[in-house]
Amino acid sequence: MILYQFQHNVAQLTLNRPQVYNSFNREMAFSMISHLEQCASNADVRAILLTGTGKAFCAGQDLQEVVDPNGPSLTNILKEHYNPIVELIRRIEKPVVCAVNGVAAGAGANIALACDVVLAAESASFIQAFSKIGLIPDSGGTYFLPRLIGFQKALALAMLGERVSAAEAERMGMIYKVLPDEQLQSEAMQIAETLAQMPTKALGLIKRAFNAGLHHTLEEQLELEQHLQTAAGQTADFQEGVQAFLQKRKPQFKGE
Repeated sequence: MILYQFQHNVAQLTLNRPQVYNSFNREMAFSMISHLEQCASNADVRAILLTGTGKAFCAGQDLQEVVDPNGPSLTNILKEHYNPIVELIRRIEKPVVCAVNGVAAGAGANIALACDVVLAAESASFIQAFSKIGLIPDSGGTYFLPRLIGFQKALALAMLGERVSAAEAERMGMIYKVLPDEQLQSEAMQIAETLAQMPTKALGLIKRAFNAGLHHTLEEQLELEQHLQTAAGQTADFQEGVQAFLQKRKPQFKGE
């Protein structure tokens, strides 16, 4: 369901149900939650890379589970599956890179957009597919999408359910960068490894500040910046960064 690999302080989580375009069922959702929790608590993990196998990144919810009379309700699917996944991605104070290797639809699109650095293959696309079956965007879609691309554009995409190409997604600010298909995985890993070797305590604090800035006033954000900058200034990585700058050498950060 979820393939796990670890190298150079990067934990790679790969959605692995290619026969159903990596759509989520209960088992895969719980596996994802478990892996994210382990990544959060493991100090050796300094960055996370999320991607998928096969032709799709993730087609969202496996509808066979929804129509199964013994399956979970929509309420439980959101409460127990997607909401915890999105909350963990945002709460983990480590960089989360997403490599969208193919179509990202429904919850799959919004899980990708919840990540910190989103890369996409040229052949990838994003679809807010919910309205096509009489549902609303979930998994943070109504929260992240208008903040990324603006209210009008986001609302239209949510209502019309139009496919957005990777190139268009980059142009409108939905994602960070588009890469040739054959370069996506290597480039994504390179970015994740670069982040993992940076002062990751500071990166976590940057993430916390940006999360808070989505709902703070300017005064509240300035106060938080003061608090977090003080905390960053007390890290070993800050001391190493300053010494390396003064000594004109490359810093050796340890995420401490």
